Amino acid sequence: MSRYLAWSLVVGAALSTALCAPTTDRAWLPGDSHIHSHWSAGADRRRTPPTLIKGQDALYSTPRNAVMARQFGLRWMVTTDHGGPDHAKLNFVQAYRELTLSRALVPDLLQFYGMELNMPGMDHHTLIIPNADDEATVLREIESRFDANQDWQLPPDPGRRSAAARRRALAHLQSLERLPVLFANHPSRSATGIGMYGLDEPWEIRENNDLASDVYRGMEGAPGHQAATLSADGSRRPDPPRGPPPGRGNYRNRAAPTFGGFDQMTARVGGFWDSLLGEGRRFWIVASSDSHVHYTDSVRRGSDFWPGEFHKTYVLARPTYDDVLDGLRHGRVFAAAGGLVTTLDVSAAAGGRQAGVGGTLGAAASDSVDVTIRFTDPEIENAAGEDPTVRRVDLIVGETRGPASAPHRDWNWTTKVVARFGPADWTRDGDRYRVTTSLPASDEARYLRVRGTSTDALEPAPDEPGENPWHDLWFYSNPIFIEVE
Repeated sequence: MSRYLAWSLVVGAALSTALCAPTTDRAWLPGDSHIHSHWSAGADRRRTPPTLIKGQDALYSTPRNAVMARQFGLRWMVTTDHGGPDHAKLNFVQAYRELTLSRALVPDLLQFYGMELNMPGMDHHTLIIPNADDEATVLREIESRFDANQDWQLPPDPGRRSAAARRRALAHLQSLERLPVLFANHPSRSATGIGMYGLDEPWEIRENNDLASDVYRGMEGAPGHQAATLSADGSRRPDPPRGPPPGRGNYRNRAAPTFGGFDQMTARVGGFWDSLLGEGRRFWIVASSDSHVHYTDSVRRGSDFWPGEFHKTYVLARPTYDDVLDGLRHGRVFAAAGGLVTTLDVSAAAGGRQAGVGGTLGAAASDSVDVTIRFTDPEIENAAGEDPTVRRVDLIVGETRGPASAPHRDWNWTTKVVARFGPADWTRDGDRYRVTTSLPASDEARYLRVRGTSTDALEPAPDEPGENPWHDLWFYSNPIFIEVE
């Protein structure tokens, strides 16, 4: 047995077995939906079929990722290795075997089986498979049939990269007995500018949600690779920006940067995400590490944090595979960076009824809506050895007016920051904070969402080369919908 595996066994035995304990209460469970391992392979195409080479795109084993995820406080994670030429076989035979080992070594971490699907005609997508005895077979069929890069024949079959193939994939996913969840990854990686899009266009995301509304549930609001600006010793590099590496289009010129670590599709108030919410779409955001190689690695310099080291996706769930996946599907989720907050409870109440994040409140046109925001700003150091403080919380409200007039629409002019709250506006109980306000009565359906920051910026600024990610922290809740009865 290797020294690493022996150490993992000790760690796994020592960690709490709370995931096995019965519970009826949901809690905010931090996780990471997008993690690569050394099974994100390269390919030697000089042979037919190509020879897959482990560790070409990412370095670490699944057990090592799991141990690091647990070290940084995660309760769940998803393995999302890239597809590629004939990768479905490698994934089924070898990667899945290592995942089952990892589950045994780190038993109190929920470890979902999934992949980063090369979506036909689009960019990468996270696919999360429900935990069941046939999960490996289910994923092998999906990858074999629908991953755009699975085909190793030359010239490649253009049909695997077509819109028709994408539609067939979504129809298959929606037809499965146990429904997976699918999120668009780094959707603006190939964008050519602010409000200009590349491989993931607004009309495609809308169509995907229409075709598989129970499966296609959101996007990466906060993409990974946030450590690209850091040198191995933690000092800042002057050249690279935060966020995903260059994709296609003009992204390498940073025409479409992230904003406070969040994708432009999420970060722009009244932008694309708000246009979807303004149609009443239940479409959620998550955050991830997209971890391939850690920025301190001496073998090959990376641009990544460990799972949970910087971004976390919190799901309000019981500590079971089924309930975490249910929380991701139904939007009981918030995304946070840098340990800024560890809980975020938002509630809307009217007429004796109440709804929380991801929920829907029915209210009369004459009812005002009471909004309560509670958050935990922990008095502990984060992974950078700092204790950041929430400087402001914003309440964002937009109207819900039904289907968009055009499928490419990426704006909702009704969405505004209706209130900004600082320390003078909230009450404190230890590291727990509470702020309350009311929305006036309205005969318009609407939604509300919350964000907060460690900065004084009224809006997140474009992330610049050399920026310290630890000093520009934001968190975002998913919405609550208010329907007029």
